[in-house]
Amino acid sequence: TIAFYSFYLLMGLSILLTAFNISHDAAHGVAVKSKFWNKLLFSLSFNLQGNNAYVWGKNHNESHHLYTNIEGSDIDVLNNPVLRMTSTQPLKTFHKYQYLYAPILSLLYSINWFFVREFLMLFRKSSRTIKVDMPFVEVIKLILFKLLYIGYMIILPVYLLPFGIYNVLLAFILNHFMVSIVFTSVLGVSHLSDYVEHPTPDKEGKLPISWPTLQMSTSVDYNAKSTFLNWTLGGFNAHAMHHILPNISHVHYLNLLPIFIETAQKHGINYMNMSYGQALRSYYRFLYKMGRQQSIIPLTYESKAS
Repeated sequence: TIAFYSFYLLMGLSILLTAFNISHDAAHGVAVKSKFWNKLLFSLSFNLQGNNAYVWGKNHNESHHLYTNIEGSDIDVLNNPVLRMTSTQPLKTFHKYQYLYAPILSLLYSINWFFVREFLMLFRKSSRTIKVDMPFVEVIKLILFKLLYIGYMIILPVYLLPFGIYNVLLAFILNHFMVSIVFTSVLGVSHLSDYVEHPTPDKEGKLPISWPTLQMSTSVDYNAKSTFLNWTLGGFNAHAMHHILPNISHVHYLNLLPIFIETAQKHGINYMNMSYGQALRSYYRFLYKMGRQQSIIPLTYESKAS
C-alpha cells in the first residue's frame, strides 16, 4: 500500500512538473520550433490532466499576461472570493484571518479547478469578473477529458489493483493536495507580495504606466539564478523575465538573466529578485496587511546585481 501511494503521488508530481516545463512553454508557442507541435503539446498535456487547454489559454495568455494584477482583468491571479488581494475589493471582517486560512484554502486549489472552476465558466455562473465564452467543441472536450482523467486516475486503479476504492480515492485526494501546495507555493509568491503594485485604471480604462513597467512592478523573482529551480519549475521562479519575454523558452533564462538585469539597471527599472524565503514572507505579510488595512503602500525593494 505504501508503494502504491508513493508511485501515485510521484506520478502526480511528474505531471505537474511536465506542465511547468513543457505545457507552459507550449502554451506560449516556444516549447519547440513548430507551431503545430506547440499547439498539439499544449492541448494534449493540459487536456490529459483533466483541465481544459482552451480555458487555461484564455485565462493565462489573454488575461493574466496582458493585465497582470489589475482587478477585474487579471482572472488568473485575482480570482478567489474569500481572499482580499486588492484595495478595490471590499474589506470584510473575516479577511483579518486570511493569512491564517490561506494555506488551508491552497490545498483545495487543484480540486476546485478540476471539479468547480471550469464548470462555473461553462455555465457562466463564475464569480470571476470576466466571462470566457467556450466554443461547443471545447465544451465537449472539457467533459470528455475530465471523464478520461477520472477513468485513468480512479476507475482503472480500482479495477486493476488490489487496494480498493477507498485507498484509490484517498490517493487521488492527496495527489490534488500535493499538486495544489506546490502550484500555489511556486506561483502565489510571484504576484501576491507587499512589494508589488496593483494598478487601477482610470475612468477610460487606461493605466498611467507602460506595459513593460506594469510587468516589472507586479512580478517578483526568487532565486532567479538557480539552475535547479529553472530545470524543475520551468523558469517560473524568473517570473518577471517570463512576463517581459513570454516568447522565449525558459531554457534560455539563465543565459539572458545578466543582460536582463543590466538592461533594467540601465533604464532605472527596479528588478525584484530575492530568496524564496523572502518572497514567501512577503506573501504572508501582504495577506495580513490586506486583511486589516483598506489599502497598503508597497514596500520598496532595492535592486541587486547579484
